[in-house]
Amino acid sequence: MTGAAEDPLTALLRSKREVTRLQVLVEVAEHQPSVRQQEIATKLGVTPQAVSEYIRELTEEGLVSAGGRGRYEVTRVGIEWILAKAEGLESYARHIRRDVIQQVSVWTAIAAEDLHEGEEVGVYMVAGYLYASRSIQSAKGAVVRDAKSGEDVGIARLSGIIDHQEGMVHICKVPRVGKGGSRRVNTVALADMVAGVGMVAAVGLEAVIALRRIGREPDLFFGAREGVIEAAFHGISCLIVIVDEEFTEFLTRLEGVGLSYSIHDLIVP
Repeated sequence: MTGAAEDPLTALLRSKREVTRLQVLVEVAEHQPSVRQQEIATKLGVTPQAVSEYIRELTEEGLVSAGGRGRYEVTRVGIEWILAKAEGLESYARHIRRDVIQQVSVWTAIAAEDLHEGEEVGVYMVAGYLYASRSIQSAKGAVVRDAKSGEDVGIARLSGIIDHQEGMVHICKVPRVGKGGSRRVNTVALADMVAGVGMVAAVGLEAVIALRRIGREPDLFFGAREGVIEAAFHGISCLIVIVDEEFTEFLTRLEGVGLSYSIHDLIVP
């Protein structure tokens, strides 16, 4: 007896058999009810006999239900088992990204003053750019090599949380040209919106023309949606003028990444 029970994730990662059981169960879930054992065997690099044995075990344990003639379905217990293993793997991946890789990676920042190799510095963000200085910050790291003020500097062993707030995304919907296009945009309200943000993007030529009507070229057009999301994550408030048929999909994307947004109706009759 070893005393403390072994962590389930550790047991999974240490046992090739447990990993394969999980893979087989996931394959069954993905292709149920018509499960082709030969295809699973080829994908996982094991024999069809091994797959058959794994499915038999999973069925006996109540993780899979058999319906005959190669028809299998994952049970509720099986789904819960998959989710438990997946959550453990996700937690392990986050640990690798945040706690391990962060310690061995070299982050690039702008030197806010002359810095010297080995110095401990504070790391912070301004207008979406990462800076390093001797001032105390909520995140800190070590300078990789000498850098003068304004130069790019490598920061290793980064720890703590970089103090910054995510930017707000302001969304203005524009009708397609068949419904009036830029002619139906309240340009006075649009000009007020543009004046209060750090970045302006356009999706659709109608959006570009609406912005040009107030004398403003968009900062982003190609790749505008992803650019706005990236900028907002770095603390920059953004305005995106977007044609109506692209509006819903972009809204779903924002909600998926958890960014704050506001919708502004600038369409006039």
